[in-house]
Amino acid sequence: MGWEERFLLFLQESIRNPVLDKVMQFVTSLGDAGFLAILVCIVLLCIKKYRRVGATASLSLSLDFLIVNLILKNLIARTRPYDVLEELLLITRRPSDLSFPSGHAGACFAVASVLFLCLPRRFGIPALATAGLISFSRLYVGAHYPTDVLGGMLVGCVTGWAAWRLLWRKPPFEKPPFE
Repeated sequence: MGWEERFLLFLQESIRNPVLDKVMQFVTSLGDAGFLAILVCIVLLCIKKYRRVGATASLSLSLDFLIVNLILKNLIARTRPYDVLEELLLITRRPSDLSFPSGHAGACFAVASVLFLCLPRRFGIPALATAGLISFSRLYVGAHYPTDVLGGMLVGCVTGWAAWRLLWRKPPFEKPPFE
């Protein structure tokens, strides 16, 4: 048994309890189908002052969806941990897709990284903390291996940076206008 399996069983045997189970089931549901990430994008797009941030977050989320859900999950085709470990109990709705990378982590970090890059830290840091909590909840409920979550976090942060770079920063090769 590898470290990932041991970690998931440790969470189940030593950390899970009835109260925390309910909390983590709620937290993980916030990421179902990208619910919270999409909601944040829509709210930002509806507020004129934050429309550019909303467009950047939407681009990041779209890139993340393409990379995570359409390419990597199908290319890697990793089985979910609860299908491999008989002892591991899934305590949320059974996902219908493959395990690597975590779509919840990817979507949350795709949007949170944009908020961190585009907004004051008082918004960006809580956004990253929320994304981290939702990502951890995927381990807690038994839906993902730790490397699934880390992979989703990485893809989400990369798409966030790429969207920010495309929509907010001038390319490094652009020359200043002549006077």
